[in-house]
Amino acid sequence: MLDVIGLRYHPATAAEPVLRDVSLQLPVGEPALVAGRSGSGKTTLLEVLCGLADADAGRILWNGQQLGTRQRRWLCGLVFQFPERHFLGLTVGQELKLGQRRLSAEKAEAVLEQVGLGAVSLQQAPERLSGGQQRRLALAVQLVRDARVLLLDEPTAGLDWTVREEVLQLLGQLARERALLVVTHEPELFRGVIERGWRLEQGVLRPMQTLSRVSSP
Repeated sequence: MLDVIGLRYHPATAAEPVLRDVSLQLPVGEPALVAGRSGSGKTTLLEVLCGLADADAGRILWNGQQLGTRQRRWLCGLVFQFPERHFLGLTVGQELKLGQRRLSAEKAEAVLEQVGLGAVSLQQAPERLSGGQQRRLALAVQLVRDARVLLLDEPTAGLDWTVREEVLQLLGQLARERALLVVTHEPELFRGVIERGWRLEQGVLRPMQTLSRVSSP
């Protein structure tokens, strides 16, 4: 379980804190989401959780052990909104091997199979994949790293309805064995997949009603 206790983040460039005393729990097998308008601090929260930014106060623990910045980077896998814009590999195989020099072709193919890309060649260029396939590839990169906590920034953004449904089903499957947190401005899209969440407003995180009844902010 990932425990977040009293996070406060106030960058020098902001007049007010972006995050104020944020606390939440992410058990393995129970996906959750944080909803909020654009600019509410959702992406910043993910960056703090995964160690890309340092909070001014608060603690982050994994199974009761407090984590430092470097430990969080190893533990968490962050998938940015439109992750395809951040691909660096010339092929799917190269993308999976970034930072994983000893990755075997067998393991790479097994991970692709896990995310529904079993028919995709390791020699395929990432930019030639469909939008949904590119999102799956971004998730595969984090599975290769064995990220125990998946942090997803608007994972369905820009996808048509059919592809969106496929990605949502995949997220539900991946959440069975790891902690998973989605941030979104459209929480209603995750009905039936995620039932627990919070709303982030003016840096404050508050529990949200059951997602089966939630409406868009």
